[in-house]
Order: sequence, then C-alpha cells, then structure tokens
Amino acid sequence: MAGREFDIVLWGATGATGRRTAHHLARRCGDCGLALAIGGRNRERLEALRDDLPGAGREIPILVGDSHDTAFMGEMTAKTHVVVSTVGPFALHGSELVAACVGNGTHYCDLTAEPKWMRAMIDAHEGKARETGARIIHSCGQDSIPSDLGVQFLQDAALARHGKPCRRVATRVTRMKGGFSGGTAASFLNAMRLRETDPEFDRLSQDPYALCPEGERDGPDGPDRMMPLEVTWDADLQAWTKPFFMGPMNAKVLRRSNAIMDYPYGRDFSYEETALTRGGIGGWLAAMRYALFGRLFLIAMATPATRGLLQRHVLPKSGEGPSREVREAGSYELILVGEMPDGAVMKARITGQGDPGVRSTTLMLTEAALCLAEDADRLPVGGGFWTPAAAMGALLRDRITAHAGLTFELVEDRQP
Repeated sequence: MAGREFDIVLWGATGATGRRTAHHLARRCGDCGLALAIGGRNRERLEALRDDLPGAGREIPILVGDSHDTAFMGEMTAKTHVVVSTVGPFALHGSELVAACVGNGTHYCDLTAEPKWMRAMIDAHEGKARETGARIIHSCGQDSIPSDLGVQFLQDAALARHGKPCRRVATRVTRMKGGFSGGTAASFLNAMRLRETDPEFDRLSQDPYALCPEGERDGPDGPDRMMPLEVTWDADLQAWTKPFFMGPMNAKVLRRSNAIMDYPYGRDFSYEETALTRGGIGGWLAAMRYALFGRLFLIAMATPATRGLLQRHVLPKSGEGPSREVREAGSYELILVGEMPDGAVMKARITGQGDPGVRSTTLMLTEAALCLAEDADRLPVGGGFWTPAAAMGALLRDRITAHAGLTFELVEDRQP
C-alpha cells in the first residue's frame, strides 16, 4: 500500500458518533503525523465539522460520496491505508465499503454490533481479504473491545501463572453510566425489522458460535438469549445478576477470537456476560425488574405499531447523541471471574472513563484505527476478518490504556 494519499479515512464523519471520532482522530493524527481525511455524503455538514476540529484539523481533506456508490467506494479505499467507519446500520450502509476495502487491500475497522451482517461479510469476502492483505476488524468499540481484550488479558495471566487457561469466564458489568446515540438506535430498529422478514435472523442471533469459522461452531455454551427472564446468583461476588443487553453480541465475538486464534482458551471454554445488582432480596427484585422491563421493551420493539411510537417519541434520532455533560461524566466497570480446571479463581477488573456508548467507544475506535495504521508491521496476522483480540491484542490494549481512559488489572488469584 505504499504511496497512498492518506493514512486514515473516517467514513460517516457527521453523525453523533462520527463527529466525536473525527475530533479524536484529528487530535491523535496531528500528534502522530498521520494524514487523515473525513468523508460522507453531505459536503456542507462535513465542512462545518472540519471547521470545528482541533489544531490543524481545518486543513483535513473532505471526501464526498455515497455509501452505495461502488465506484466511489473503490476510488476512496484505493487512496488510503485504513478506513474507519461509523456509518450504521452497517447492514444497510456498510457492505459496499467492506467489499471495496477487501478489493484494494485496505485495512478497515468499525463499531458494528450486527452479527448477521458480520457473518455475511465474512462469508462473502474472507478468501479475497486473505489474498489482498486487507485486515477487516469489526466491533472495535464498547462492543466488543472491553470484553474481548479483557478475556484475553485474564487468560494471558492464567497461562503465565498457572500454565493453563481458565475453563470458564463470567464477565459482570458492575457499573454502566451513560447514554446512547441515534446510530445505535437505528441499528437496533433495523435488526427488529430484519427479524420480521428473515427466517434465519433468530437462529443466527441465538447461535452462540455463529461468528466462528465453518466446522468450528460447537462448544459448551447454550443458546444466546438477548433478554432472558431468569436471574442468577453469583456465589463468588455474592450478588444477583441480571441480563446485559449486549452480552450475547460480545460473547459471539470473543468465541470467534478463541476459534481463529486456534483455541488458546481451550475447546471447552465457556463464557457468559451479565450485569450485577447486589445481594439479598433487594438485589433479586432489582434484577427481576430489569429483566421484565427488558423483555417488555423487546416485545414492544418487535411489534410495528409500538416500535413506531418508540421511534418517534423515545429513541434518539439519527445524528443525535448524549450531551457533553453525559459524555464526560459517564463511566463503566467490568469484573471478570475466571475459573481454572482445578477450582482456582482469578479475577480481573476493567474500568473505562466517559460515556461508554459515545465517548469511550469513539476513543477505542480511534486507537484501533491508529493501531492498524502505525503498527501494521507488528500485527500477528495478515489479511482476513479478525477480532480486536486476534488482530491487535496487547498492542491495542496498551494504546487504549494510554489514550482511551481504560484500565486492566488483575485483582485476585485465589487457590482452591
């Protein structure tokens, strides 16, 4: 890819998530001396964004085109080493860009949490990506970097200390404070519409190994359910757990990580991801209320009439996102509990600063793009469809620790 005009192109720069990503990329590319361009379909909005970027951001080139214009996508991706995309729903607006990146050997990362689309892109382009050297990495934001890199961090510690991986890891979301963007809402709305027309949607959504390679789609974990009604007791943390909305998606990604890295966590590795409440009857009631509300919300979203009401009056619109106060005040914490084959228990803690759905996620996406651009010769994989852990691993973990406000720490190593 020598001689390309840009190091990074941000596609979809004018949405709520895209704007924040543009600000982070303008600052970080300026510090690193990387050539950045921003792109989208509306020149006026792109120019307004550029005028608001920090430092020398006002000199950043603008690329104007349409996500469905295959000729433009081909021309744009041929000019850059890396494309980072915030255009969702990706199932509606992302396929031509992925195909163009694959064809031109251009590295790519995005924020998608749409497993059916990810499966379709892998099936359509995996072979070609290996030929051209394009590294395609989905889910480089809150979904699913903390979970994916967190499990890798814990398993690396287990291998270093005990010579074997944890056979089971349970991730508990202990704090999640922030909002979400109109792009996230649009992706969820599109998923609900697809569910009505695509008979394969539910099967793939419930398949815990749906993103694993063909022939590697079995293991100990049962079906993924987005919002089950039952709540569980975590004896190790002495608290009740409740469903976590994005747990099934994150679990699919890290199961794919295990498979495509040739099973460093073991073929019998089991994983679950839920949120934590507290102990006692109060904790159980809180978990049940959340589970019931979540189930009712999913039913409402699956029904066209009530879905339309929620879209008009409750959910954020396209281009909208949380306020600056919410973005800055947000935070989150994950506790990962790993069980060794001999009964030993290891725990890790991951924390993040800033609203997880916009600020933290765009900082992580920024560092993923920089990792692809600056660390290309140090990555352990060639072309293909990868996960954050499989492609970037500790390199990305170091970056997001230094520049995206995340921390990874081992907090317990208890013998049986």
